Amino acid sequence: MYAIVRTGGRQYRAEPGQVIDVERLPNQEGESIEITDVLLVSPDTGSPVIGQPLVKGAVVKVTVIKQDRGPKIFVWKYKAKQNYRRRRGHRQYFTRLRIDSITGV
Repeated sequence: MYAIVRTGGRQYRAEPGQVIDVERLPNQEGESIEITDVLLVSPDTGSPVIGQPLVKGAVVKVTVIKQDRGPKIFVWKYKAKQNYRRRRGHRQYFTRLRIDSITGV
């Protein structure tokens, strides 16, 4: 069984036991939360249930494993013949989630 969930403006495929990294959520480590923005639920047997736009009553229960930052990405700006060079680094915040269960099919 899997579900397509929406969080942080992105869509993720979620299966029970899977670990995914999503945009930063305001929850503490170890906290259990429910994601109700479920766009599709596909059971092991039978046809998938597609939401219009959301699947009614479907809930994905997750546990926050970690609040962290991703790898450093360097941004370079350069203009030829003008002695203009800039270097900036950026580390995106993310939340690591473990999918516990998918219910409401």
